[in-house]
Amino acid sequence: MAKVKATIHGAVSLVSAIANKKGATVGISLKVEAIVETSEGKGIIIQSENKSLSSRLINKTIEKIVTKKDLEKNKITVTLTSEIPTGYGLKSSSAISSAVALACAKIFKPKLTDHQILLSGVEASIESKVSITGAYDDACSCYYGGFNVTDNGKRKRIQFEKVPTNLIAVIFIPKNRKRGNLKKLKILSPIFNNAWELAKEKKYWESMIINGLATSTILNSDPKIIVDLIEKGALGASVSGNGPSIAAIVKKENESNIKKIFGALEGNIIVSKVNNKKAEVHEL
Repeated sequence: MAKVKATIHGAVSLVSAIANKKGATVGISLKVEAIVETSEGKGIIIQSENKSLSSRLINKTIEKIVTKKDLEKNKITVTLTSEIPTGYGLKSSSAISSAVALACAKIFKPKLTDHQILLSGVEASIESKVSITGAYDDACSCYYGGFNVTDNGKRKRIQFEKVPTNLIAVIFIPKNRKRGNLKKLKILSPIFNNAWELAKEKKYWESMIINGLATSTILNSDPKIIVDLIEKGALGASVSGNGPSIAAIVKKENESNIKKIFGALEGNIIVSKVNNKKAEVHEL
């Protein structure tokens, strides 16, 4: 019987993929750990202190990797610990599905490539309706770290590189969890496309600012916050994912200025390093 642990990190959005199925993200060091243990019997058991995790997503991910035959013969216990708050646009579901897929692959299908493992989490996200686009952009930054610019429709990474290590993400988690109407993001489809083209040319912060102004206008945040953050030294700032969290990427020395802006609002602040580390898995 086997026991393995997979570690995957989170990410924040540079360009939302909802409008055009083209996105860009950057890795942050908040992490998810999945321990998968097999024993005699059958069935899937999920243990986690976070009650809002989608067990449907985890079950679907396991079914993508583990054959029916193996599911009949093994009881699979998944223990999850996560530093990423769920439901705020910080890619927790991409990190969770990738971690579970990676751990299961290590036990049941050791020959799978990174891309195949990543895709099983993406497919599971769509099938369990956790994500509209499958969040391929999110999954790439969670899995590989660094900057990732992707074509989610084609499941392709168009541009990727490491992120400078002197940067941090200051993330605001608002008390009010209300998200705006995602369908309306399509109204600004050409704007998101322009932001994506900039990301492709490695102008990541410009793309993030455009994305921040566009998404905040539509998703119930105040666009003025984005401008204030840039004024106070953020390189880029945006609503992350579908919100409602707002992420600012800054040099370490500007951390307190950025915190002051968020401090005037109701909610919590999380500070995270950026991340270039690839997903890891090992036997316990």
